[in-house]
Amino acid sequence: MIKNLAANILRGRKCVYCSNYGLYRLADRRVKCRKCRRVYSLKKLQRDVEILHYFCLELSASKTAKALELDYETVYSRYMFFRRKIIQYQNNSFRKLSGELEIDETYFGGKRKGKRGRGAFNKVVVFGVLERNGKVYTTVVPDVSAETLMTEIKDKTEKGSVYYTDCFKSYKSLKRYGKHCRINKEHAFAKGRTHINGIEGFWSFAKERFYKYHGISKDNYYLYLKEMEFRFNHRNSDLFKKMFKIIYSDFGTDLP
Repeated sequence: MIKNLAANILRGRKCVYCSNYGLYRLADRRVKCRKCRRVYSLKKLQRDVEILHYFCLELSASKTAKALELDYETVYSRYMFFRRKIIQYQNNSFRKLSGELEIDETYFGGKRKGKRGRGAFNKVVVFGVLERNGKVYTTVVPDVSAETLMTEIKDKTEKGSVYYTDCFKSYKSLKRYGKHCRINKEHAFAKGRTHINGIEGFWSFAKERFYKYHGISKDNYYLYLKEMEFRFNHRNSDLFKKMFKIIYSDFGTDLP
């Protein structure tokens, strides 16, 4: 089950952090690298790599715990650790989006009675920008006011880009930052290149995967959202190899 790139590491031949072969064993059965001086347990490393394998396959923490015969809390803790490392990686590698950009906001959360649509009660408000032929950026926002959304656009996109939105009033001042093309979805979902089908496709991608969790705490929504962003942006990559490098490199932190 473990990928070839991890084989020497799990045998204690190669440092998981700096790839040096100068490991030696300590009296407590952990290993220490002569080069980077990191100390870690091979047993815990193997456990974490196995959990990471199932995380990359999008298995839930409960199913992974059952498959590996581990405590659920142990697996859930590692899953949350992986999500935090994803966010750290995305923050460090982020570049402003440019070119043709689709912009939209949506609401995440379980079915509840009450107001629907923009401003829906007790929902998590999510804003997103999709760079056509590129990546998507998402974040949780407190509201959909012009001030909030325009601040995100200014901070996360290059001025002079082409912006595609629906006719929501909060995007009215976008023309100050670049060309603004609006689609009135009451009449049509697309007029040539004017549409936001790409970002709406991402919302469907994320919401479909959220269903399996049977409810996510509002406090944790950002972690899960950024995981979906990462999965979408690297959907054509070897996700295990990417995650392994993010977590077990000098960019990462020691295993517990």
